[in-house]
Amino acid sequence: MSALHKAHYVASAHGVHELLSDVNREVAFAGRSNSGKSSAINTLANRNRLAFASKTPGRTQLINFFGLGDDRFLVDLPGYGYAKVPEKERRHWGEFVGDYIRTRVSLQGLIVIMDVRHPMTPLDLQLLDWFLPTGKPVHALLTKADKLGRQQASAQLSAVRGALAARGGNASASLFSSLKRTGLAEVENVILPWFGIGTDIKIKA
Repeated sequence: MSALHKAHYVASAHGVHELLSDVNREVAFAGRSNSGKSSAINTLANRNRLAFASKTPGRTQLINFFGLGDDRFLVDLPGYGYAKVPEKERRHWGEFVGDYIRTRVSLQGLIVIMDVRHPMTPLDLQLLDWFLPTGKPVHALLTKADKLGRQQASAQLSAVRGALAARGGNASASLFSSLKRTGLAEVENVILPWFGIGTDIKIKA
């Protein structure tokens, strides 16, 4: 059983004062609303509704912590980019999430969820520009890969890898489909070492 299958809800935070103590190992997931972030987390955890989307995308502005044991946590960051979110909430997202990913000592790495059909949007790039200067690793998980043919999906992956390389920093990318459950081994091979957990899974070139 994967260590990620141990994930269980622990706490939520709407402000800095509600965050867990900054002495753990955390891997955070961020992504645009409707990018498949909740589905990706659920698939990796082998759960149906560990993480779930609000009926109104983008309205839930909480940082959610899911424990794996041994002071390790998956962290689900609020979705961004949903047009109907009030300006006050957008500002809160920018301040709260921006401060979290730039200054959080416990944060070991960031998974940025992108719909493979629409990757590297301006808000994705803003997130990367916030995070890459920390020197910590980031992985772009290109979800909904089943929506494209193999050749087109591979082309998108190559383009994203090239764009990430051009921005510098410790960045990688892989394809993923929650529906087909493909790409699980590749992303586990990225995440588990961030938690200090060994893995023999080999990532595909």
